[in-house]
Amino acid sequence: MFRTALILMLCLVPAVPAASQDCLVFCAPGYPGTTDEAQPTMDRFAGGLAAAAGWEPGGLAAVYYPSGPAGLERLQTPDVVLAMVTLPFYLKHGETLKLDPVLAAVAAGEGDGAWSLVAARDRLKQPGDLSGWTVTGLPAYHPGLVRGPVLSGWGDLPEDTELKFTSRVLSSLRKASRGENLAVLLDKTQVEALPSLPYAESLEVVYRSGPMPTSLLCVVDGRLPEERRTGLIRSLPGLEDSAAGAALLETIRLERFVALDRAALQRIAGASD
Repeated sequence: MFRTALILMLCLVPAVPAASQDCLVFCAPGYPGTTDEAQPTMDRFAGGLAAAAGWEPGGLAAVYYPSGPAGLERLQTPDVVLAMVTLPFYLKHGETLKLDPVLAAVAAGEGDGAWSLVAARDRLKQPGDLSGWTVTGLPAYHPGLVRGPVLSGWGDLPEDTELKFTSRVLSSLRKASRGENLAVLLDKTQVEALPSLPYAESLEVVYRSGPMPTSLLCVVDGRLPEERRTGLIRSLPGLEDSAAGAALLETIRLERFVALDRAALQRIAGASD
């Protein structure tokens, strides 16, 4: 009888809701890894970021999406207060999602964020030579970025130049080395790895863009309270100066967070329309 009464009492006690968690969404279309594979890393980073910003333990979750559509869907849920997104993603979806950049993230080995255009040796001398060609790479997720800030310093691309988003850089470089009408946009790390390719002698860097941010930490739709926002902006730059902070950044292959050059970002956005 006592056991039965106890079970009935427990059933009548209302369940205590789990503590609410804010969420940080990483969205990097075309980059490696899966959501499930990245989750242990996301958990470690969320805990470390919350501690660095002085937030309560367990108050922040994080999740990674290498797919644009999946990231877009998740970013529209009300628990998402922060987003770490690539520059092409921000330019394409930032206005719709109401992303407000607060810091720039510098990836390990990325340098100044410039992109290099690589093609078969001696095939490209000027932008007009790209008539009928395809320019491929991660920046082409937002074609306006390629025609604008990435390559406009070299000149205007022909109207019939196709811009194609892809993460299959090695496959594209191999095709380019065989003489296909294909040019590939590479980041600093990828350019430095070019000499290791067996067909490297058949390729050359034709043009290098100016500097630009690679990733942005954004507040989503004004969902982060001002006090937390201020604490975040104050605490993350300089994180790399401590051993614990540097280790935390290393978990997601970041070198540091830096203050955002809003004027430069506005110029990039304007030139990408």
